[in-house]
Amino acid sequence: MPESSKVIISCAITGAIHTPSMSPYLPVTPEQIAESAIGAAEAGAAIVHLHARDPETGRPDQSPEAFGRFLPVIKQRANCIINITTGGAPWMTVEQRAKPVAVFKPELASLNMGSMNFGLFPMLNRYKEFKHAWERETLEASRDFIFRNTFKDVESILQICSETGTRFEFECYDTGHIYNLAYFLDRGLVKPPLFVQTVFGILGGIGTHPEDLMHLKRTADRLLGDAYRWSVLGAGRSQMRIAAAAAAMGGNVRVGLEDNLWIGPGQLAESNAAQVRQVRKILEGLGLQIATPDEARRILDLKGGDQVAF
Repeated sequence: MPESSKVIISCAITGAIHTPSMSPYLPVTPEQIAESAIGAAEAGAAIVHLHARDPETGRPDQSPEAFGRFLPVIKQRANCIINITTGGAPWMTVEQRAKPVAVFKPELASLNMGSMNFGLFPMLNRYKEFKHAWERETLEASRDFIFRNTFKDVESILQICSETGTRFEFECYDTGHIYNLAYFLDRGLVKPPLFVQTVFGILGGIGTHPEDLMHLKRTADRLLGDAYRWSVLGAGRSQMRIAAAAAAMGGNVRVGLEDNLWIGPGQLAESNAAQVRQVRKILEGLGLQIATPDEARRILDLKGGDQVAF
């Protein structure tokens, strides 16, 4: 199989959506995040997508100091591509969200391609008791919240990262986000190959029906042509179903506890590595080969792990 046809597995280790009370397996401390990322890489993830958290409360923490507690450990022990979020958490400013990328200059950074409603409050129907006050407050606040990423915000992050040689995981939660990305491509503010992560199943974005998957793929094909590499993530129980469908269509996949806490009906995933192993079985069952980190670097035209600042 040609290297460019191999499937890149990304793993989102902890995120900012799920809270510590939802699963005892959600990585919170720097040690837990590092070990979970390394385990995911050993299981076959070429890319680990990283957020940081306060080790006492599990609240998202976008300070460079928080990332600095685990980034060097992961780099020393795994050859995976490290992808630092610029999404952070909903209440953070764009300057706060971009700061770790400016400081650490990773190979890859995530970038949400537009503002959107980001409804997490339905999880209050499932979870009734919380260890920390911020958990319920954050979920409830999402009823009346817009995740902000204006054109000015996106341009600001693009400028910061262009100065570091960092490339992007462009997160597209709906059709308009792909149009936004095409706009930046037409202006020459982003360069191919674009790593496009289409996101399904967040309330406020596109759903998880197979037609939704096909619609975003057709839109990206029409607007971006051969300038992009396609990846998908399905939130919650749609995770593996979306991954399997997209992989059969030539896509790359993302799994991880940021996107889904479960490994099967009624069964919590005990690690990020467990989800990586599960999706790898699906991919290999389809006759597909998994990209190594170095193959993924070449496919996505990344600068290399020796060019980061950690």
